[in-house]
Amino acid sequence: MASSRFLFSVCLLFMKVLAMAQQPSDQPVMLYKDCVGKGNYTTNSTYQANLNQLLTSIYTNTEINNGFYNFSYGQDADTVYSIALCRPDISPDVCRVCIRNASDFLVRLCPNFVEAIGGLDNCMVRYTNRSIFNRMEKGPYFWVYDDRVNVSDVVGFNQSRMTLLGRLSDQAAAGDSRYKYAMDQIDVPKNFQKIYALVQCTPDLSASECRDCLYNASGLIPQCCDARQGGRVIYPSCNFRYEIDRFYDPPTNSIPPPPDSTSNNTVPSPPASTSQGKKGKKRNVIIITVIVPIAVSVILIVCVCIFLRARKQKEEEEVKDLYEMEDVELFQLDFGTVREATGNFSEDNKLGQGGFGTVYKGTLANGQDIAVKRLSRTSGQGELEFKNEVMLVAKLQHRNLVRLLGFCFEKEERILVYEFLPNSSLNNLIFDPVKRVLLDWETLYKIIEGIARGLLYLHEDSRLRIIHRDLKAANILLDENMNPKISDFGMARMFVMDQAQDSTSRVVGTFGYMAPEYVIRGHFSVKSDVYSFGVLVLEIVSGRKIGGSGIGDDGEDLLTYSWRKWNEGTPLDMIDPTLNIGPRSEIMRCINIGLVCVQENEALRPTMAQVSMMLSNYSVTLAAPSKPAFFMHGETSILPLVNASMLTESDESRTKSPQ
Repeated sequence: MASSRFLFSVCLLFMKVLAMAQQPSDQPVMLYKDCVGKGNYTTNSTYQANLNQLLTSIYTNTEINNGFYNFSYGQDADTVYSIALCRPDISPDVCRVCIRNASDFLVRLCPNFVEAIGGLDNCMVRYTNRSIFNRMEKGPYFWVYDDRVNVSDVVGFNQSRMTLLGRLSDQAAAGDSRYKYAMDQIDVPKNFQKIYALVQCTPDLSASECRDCLYNASGLIPQCCDARQGGRVIYPSCNFRYEIDRFYDPPTNSIPPPPDSTSNNTVPSPPASTSQGKKGKKRNVIIITVIVPIAVSVILIVCVCIFLRARKQKEEEEVKDLYEMEDVELFQLDFGTVREATGNFSEDNKLGQGGFGTVYKGTLANGQDIAVKRLSRTSGQGELEFKNEVMLVAKLQHRNLVRLLGFCFEKEERILVYEFLPNSSLNNLIFDPVKRVLLDWETLYKIIEGIARGLLYLHEDSRLRIIHRDLKAANILLDENMNPKISDFGMARMFVMDQAQDSTSRVVGTFGYMAPEYVIRGHFSVKSDVYSFGVLVLEIVSGRKIGGSGIGDDGEDLLTYSWRKWNEGTPLDMIDPTLNIGPRSEIMRCINIGLVCVQENEALRPTMAQVSMMLSNYSVTLAAPSKPAFFMHGETSILPLVNASMLTESDESRTKSPQ
């Protein structure tokens, strides 16, 4: 077994080495900028002269250490403050060139603005008329992302990325006043990928400020980079970047060793003659041409054999586990029966597509309608989630939980068979502009109450304590009477009844619905599901998706918009205008409940027992909510990650529009 693992590792390493490629470009490209609207200076004024002098002094300075520069120039109201930060893996010379280009871009693209910030691939420059030293600032912020979204294992990729960023954030925060950065890589399970990441803070921050800045920056991932192979988030005081290709080099701007530390005054050997060089090259070409194809073939054969043997053993173990489940009353269908029931998985019977795979409507020989969920071979979920759902859902019985009828487990086929619910999912109802107008408040309130009852059963009333971990609108199904039923338990975890919290290194779920303590630290509890429930309530009331943007006048996300309207005393403004308005006090109550459920501090969130009481008993006084998690500050610019060699200065206007 050890030798098999060794050969398998060699195989992976060999394939990764062959796949590595770099496409450097030396053409400067302004990736992001913001001309902060906090005043203007007059052309040919003292402030402009001080600004030009200050920016020039940065990129002509020969003593930029560790890629960080902070300096002020001028007096009183004409004082200019500037910060420049370069990537830690570039040389001082490259850093100065980048700062010069970024400074030129900013002055030209933000004429007469007293404050501006922008950056190229290797550096960030900002200037203003107020002191910005030794301060953590969160806005304006930017994100830049990779257009590639073909991540085969989204769940594993997201979890690995967050684990890596969390570890690097702690390492960067532990740096000193000279530098605060870290870079490393992590393996992604299942798809043989690596994720490379670099995180960085301005060195004038304290350790806690650096950590908090990177924490807030990572909260933007669901809005910018979810399921993308690369992305970066830039705050004025910190930034991070991740890619599936290695984009950084070991730092070159550290103090170099003494000139004689690497030599002993040894005279190098003279070069070989030209004829010897040609013979050596020819011999190397012959060796490469003959040996490499043979080596590749042998390694591939070994990899295939190992993979097939491991898959066979795993299938045998999984089947044995499913047959040995106790107290489970399910029927196992053969694949032929399922295929016949769904019309050979006809497109006409297709109900939808999810993380597990495709869902089809089927009819058994006895006339019973069923919903068939078929695991896709490219699914982000797999064997573990399939087994988890069979073992958990079969033991749970509640009117607000979907009922699992059976399963199919043959060769590569993994199929779950559920009761058929004719009104599809809540996601298809509240976010569909046609279906939404047919809803009334009474129906929506009944749906909210039903979801709360289902969660309460999972958390406290069933013989198991279940944390769902993937509660969202797409996983709420509706029967013929519009009664909600919680579905998709592939991510669920079982607690013992007196257990309050658990943690995992495998963060799974849907960003936007995931609580901050779960996304950042992997901690989950009943309060994680409460957070997801709060997001659902705000989505139902507003008709807006948590993953959507551009809500309100400031282009805010749903939580920020809802919180602002609540503080302004106008929460009814967030109600979907197409909704047939019900009792205002009841709607206000639901908005209040939604906001207390998404509070950043999990200790302040109610339990589902308390939520159910709030919904059913109007004599219960509701607490005033505090700031929600992932609350967004300032303005944002959303720019696609472009190939620098394809973008010129004249193309700059194409990058201004949010994607």
